[in-house]
Amino acid sequence: MFEDCAWLNEPRNWSLEDGALRVITESETDFWRETHYGFTRDSGHFFGRLVSGDFTAQIKVQARYEELYDQAGLMLRIDETQWLKAGIEISDGAAMLSSVLTDGKSDWSIGAYGGDAASFWIRATVAQGVLRLQVSADGETWPLFRLAPFPKAARYLVGPMCCTPERSGLEVAFSDFRVSAPLGKDLHDLS
Repeated sequence: MFEDCAWLNEPRNWSLEDGALRVITESETDFWRETHYGFTRDSGHFFGRLVSGDFTAQIKVQARYEELYDQAGLMLRIDETQWLKAGIEISDGAAMLSSVLTDGKSDWSIGAYGGDAASFWIRATVAQGVLRLQVSADGETWPLFRLAPFPKAARYLVGPMCCTPERSGLEVAFSDFRVSAPLGKDLHDLS
């Protein structure tokens, strides 16, 4: 599935082999719009695939987070003012579940993650103007992580995202990337 992706802010060091995308982040990369900090950044690394209409996307993410705001996960993007990034991010000295939903301005939601942050799966379903995020420690059980409105669009870009606003050098491996029709499962179906 990575063969259909294209870079927004291509990093100097990346490779794609045996179904895995490996990335080393560059300095001061981030996605953020205005809220609290007062600045806009659209410099993070995003390897997006075009999707028409509603969908479910999931990916496995492996990284060793070390510094404040180190982050990696999945991004859904309509344009530079409407997007979501979600995954693991370092905040207050811990690897936390993190999602930033942006519709003109960014919000930021974080919470504790009980699994191994160095290796996890994340799934996003967009259907009928609603975003459903799920996270998994094993790729089989998928508890709900976030439910939110998300702008309807004829097309979205979806794919892996990583950033290091405070440094460079986060090494990330992405694998098992899939995009399909929306799953259509009950809200609390963990499969």
